Formats: sequence, structure tokens, C-alpha cells
Amino acid sequence: MTMESQVQAAGADLLARTRKVIAVHINYPSRAAQRGRTPQQPSYFLKPPSSLALGSTDAPGTVERPLGCELLGYEGEIALIIGTPARRVTPDEAWHHVEWVTASNDLGVYDLRYADKGSNVRSKGGDGFTPIGPQLIPAGQVDPAALRIRTWHNGERVQDDTTEDLLFPFAQLVADLSQLLTLETGDVILTGTPAGASVAQPGDVIEIEVTSGGYTSGMLTTRVAEGTMPFADFGAKPKPDDAQREEAYGSREAAGLAPADPALSPELKKKLEGVATATISSQLRKRGLDNVSIDGLQSTRPDRRVVGLARTLRYVPNREDLFKTHGGGFNAQKRVIDSVNEGEIIVMEARGEKGTGTIGDVLALRAQVRGAAAIITDGGVRDYSAVADLDIPTYFSNPHPAVLGRRHVPWDTDITIACGGTTVQPGDIIVADSDGILVIPPALAEEVAEDCIQQEKEEVFIFEMVEQGHSVDGLFPMNAEWKAKYQEWATSAEGKSGD
Repeated sequence: MTMESQVQAAGADLLARTRKVIAVHINYPSRAAQRGRTPQQPSYFLKPPSSLALGSTDAPGTVERPLGCELLGYEGEIALIIGTPARRVTPDEAWHHVEWVTASNDLGVYDLRYADKGSNVRSKGGDGFTPIGPQLIPAGQVDPAALRIRTWHNGERVQDDTTEDLLFPFAQLVADLSQLLTLETGDVILTGTPAGASVAQPGDVIEIEVTSGGYTSGMLTTRVAEGTMPFADFGAKPKPDDAQREEAYGSREAAGLAPADPALSPELKKKLEGVATATISSQLRKRGLDNVSIDGLQSTRPDRRVVGLARTLRYVPNREDLFKTHGGGFNAQKRVIDSVNEGEIIVMEARGEKGTGTIGDVLALRAQVRGAAAIITDGGVRDYSAVADLDIPTYFSNPHPAVLGRRHVPWDTDITIACGGTTVQPGDIIVADSDGILVIPPALAEEVAEDCIQQEKEEVFIFEMVEQGHSVDGLFPMNAEWKAKYQEWATSAEGKSGD
């Protein structure tokens, strides 16, 4: 038996005894910079031993991307394999308990992270989701701060980093974990991944190698295959969104997503969600904007208040020759539905045409799965009962059974359109509630929101005064005398809230 085959056999025997696979969240400065967060202490998650797959130097291993999943993430990592049990050891003692060092691929499907509540059990625990090897480097023969890890995706090097400046050196990880649990012979610690981890598609090949001096783990090669077994109805289904796409690919740009738009920050969105469209309308009118309401529509969720950025779609009147060139295949209607980002609102120009549908149940469901906040069309809705049963609010003129092609050609996306009597541009802020739908120019949104909050405070005071029996004369709107009383009331209310 050759030395390589002896090491392979030793590795197989050791991993057969593995009872724990422990993975570190963030450990490389390059990854921390990419994620925009640097932990002060290491944090961990568990992967089941059944996720392990010992690599081979003879042929690549295979991992399945589960059927229906989009985001199979790969992460090149250095794996430590415990040789002798460690319990309450110090960092100075810890490295002596590590017997082998090798390469690993920390695979996971980001499509299921939402269902794991942070545990990663399903998202990272699948069979074969932890390839390891193929060769083992004796830990006692290498400096743990002088290891190099490299990853190739379809032959292109995408990760290349060293252990010289880790946030948490390997000995610290072993010592830290040993304070509360016994690290047993064969246990595996995945020590984090550097920047450059990304997403693999069926047919892709991922290669990972760990080196130090003259030692190498050999090339850990994994080929991705498409799964064939669908998820059952009794458990969580894949549910990718743009937040997970950004996490899986490493950045919005790498994921093919538009840059995050600062026009609607979480703080601004919260403010607009807290004020009524009636209040917003009055503030816009004070600024000379009277034609900013989308009129004449009904909603499948009239109890819902919706705030989001507009994505636009324009239909033109049907012309048979143009429908042949623009209506079939991956047309403008399907493109905007399939590219809408989380929190955005699809707004459609249908010229108020009520004689056909502009959205049906399948595409409305796709928009919901993509994370769209709402759909607004000044045309008809097909499959009304099914659309109304969806969680996503849809605003429309009327139900109609006709399919696309009777009155419309889906023509263009992300352009200035007219909907319900007003102009809507991509990136406009849409606010909708039971009173109606408003379009807010992004440049005015912050000051409008602040003035709306102030106005509604004043209206609470006015309501209380009327409730107490005061006449509206001079109170609504407030004259100087009532404004002075309001200031006293507001000061008193602030004082009570601060107690």
C-alpha cells in the first residue's frame, strides 16, 4: 500500500468515528470585510456527520443541488481533525490535540436558510454537503499560522488566502470549544472561509487545496449535479430572496442585483408606514403636487398598508404583428415579474383597459416568491379568486377572464409610465392603504414623512379637543390661540412619555 493510500485509509477510518462537525461563521478578515461585520468572539454552528464525504484523488465527488433550489453556495475551508480528546484545554495546549489538517467544502443551500432560524440544519446539513480531503496533512508538521487555502470554480481561482492573520487562530478555536464540550477523536472543525465564496450551478466543478511548505491536501474536487427528487409538501420548500442571493454570491453586484437604492431606507420606510395616505396627500398638495394619486382601483388586501419602490411595465394597444414579435416567450411582462427585487412594487400601465387581464395567478405568485411588496395595474386581473388568495396585495380595476393578447402587447419595462391617471417613474416611492395609492418623488420623501408625523400629532390633539366638546372654529385649522395650547399639550405629552 502506498503512503497516499495509507493516509486515505487512515482518513476514512478516522472520519467513520466522527461524531461532530463544528463550523465557524466568520474567521478571515477578507470575509469579514465582505460581510461588513467583524465578530468580537467566534460563533459556531453544527453540521451532521452524515454530511461528510471523503474526497478522492482518482475521481471527483458529486453533490446534488436539491431540486427547486437556486443557491447552492460553496466555501473553501481548512478542516481540523481532532486526534486526542480535548476538554478544557488552553490555547497553548490546543494544537497538540489536532492530528490532521485538510481541505473541505462547506456547501449549503441558501434557499432554506429562512426555515432554519439560524441553525443551518437543513440549509447546510444535506448528505454530501461537507466534502473533505482527499489527503491529510499531519498537524504536528505544519505551522497553523502558515497554511494557504485556494479554491477554483470551473478552473478559475476565486479564493486565495492564508491563516497568517485570522480573527481567531486555530488553537483558540479548539480551546474555546473545549470549555463546554469534549472534542472527541475524529471530530471535525471547519475554520471559516475567506472572501470569494459564491454559488455553483449543476455541471460546475469546485476544486479546493490546502498547502503548507511541501505538504498538500491534494485537490478536493466536487462536481455539482441537479437533484431529481422534489421537496415534499409537509416540510419547508425552497424560498430564495434577494437578501439570500446577496449573501450567497457575496455582494449584490456578484448576484446580478441592482445596487441598494438609498431612496427608501428602512428608517424612511418605517415613517411612511406609520402615516396615512390622507396625511401624505395633504403634505404633497402643500408642495404643489395634486396629480400624484393612482385612482379607480380596488385591492385584494384593503387592510394592508404598503410602501415600496416602483418597478414599471407598459402595455401598448394590441397589434397582431407586434404581439407576434413582443408577446411570446420571455416577454416584458415576464421579465419584470422575474426580476422584481424584494420590497419593490410592480406598477403597470394598461391605459385603464378593463377588457382583459394584465396579471394572473401564476405570475402574481412568482412576484410574491420574489419578494415583491405589491402589484398595481390599472387594467384587469385574470384568475381573480386565486390572485385574491395570495398574500401579496394586488391593486386592479376589475376581474376579467381574457388572456394576454386580446387588448395588450407587453412592450417595455423600467420606463416612465402612466397608471390610474398619474405618472410613475422607476424608483418612485409608492404608498398605498385603504384610502388610496400615492406616488411620492424620492427627493421629497424624507421631509414629507417628517411633516406627516407632525401633522398627525396635531390631529390627535384636535380630535381630543373636539371630543371634549370644543367647536372646530379656530381649532381646525388651528389659530394662534389653539396653537399655543397645542404646544403646551405636546410638551406635556412628551414629558409623560419620557417618565
